Amino acid sequence: MAIKFAGTMNAINRGLDATKPTKGADMVEDWEAALADTEVSGAKGILRDLGSLRKQLEKDTPDADRVHALLHRLGTATTKIADKADKSQDKLKALGEALTEAGEDAPDEEEDVAAATAPKRARKKA
Repeated sequence: MAIKFAGTMNAINRGLDATKPTKGADMVEDWEAALADTEVSGAKGILRDLGSLRKQLEKDTPDADRVHALLHRLGTATTKIADKADKSQDKLKALGEALTEAGEDAPDEEEDVAAATAPKRARKKA
């Protein structure tokens, strides 16, 4: 199990955009196998989301918004079940937090200066 933590955390730390989708799909398959016999409450939801993530990563063009949403949801769920794990609680929490951050790590839009200086909504005066 330690190898799965290390490989996944290394991919997250390098930046998931630098990880090839096929490599990501392989990592997801490893996690699916590791969780298949887990009886911890919440594991089935994680398995379902891992399956959805794997399917996205196997596509020619994964839906980035869907991938980010799944990563965020997986991170939240992983953090929740970490306390219920017999071992590796700290690693699961770290993984959950990293996945949650990776899921939220959507690039911000550039500020539209023209729109900011001429808002369509009238501001209320105090």
